[in-house]
Amino acid sequence: MTDIFGRKLVEGKDYVLDPKGFRIMSAEYLKERGYCCGTGCPNCPYDPPHAFRGNEELRDEFKDENIW
Repeated sequence: MTDIFGRKLVEGKDYVLDPKGFRIMSAEYLKERGYCCGTGCPNCPYDPPHAFRGNEELRDEFKDENIW
């Protein structure tokens, strides 16, 4: 499985599957993507989360480049 950029997604790193089979993207993946998609991801690292598509402002706890 690949993302919209053609990058291979790794289960357990980039996403997990919820009990209904939906992919829940990791905060790390969402941060690497570089913007909020505005669809309500539970791990959204952007501030405010889900406010608008294209938001690039990270929440304070995700601003440190060494958290991963």
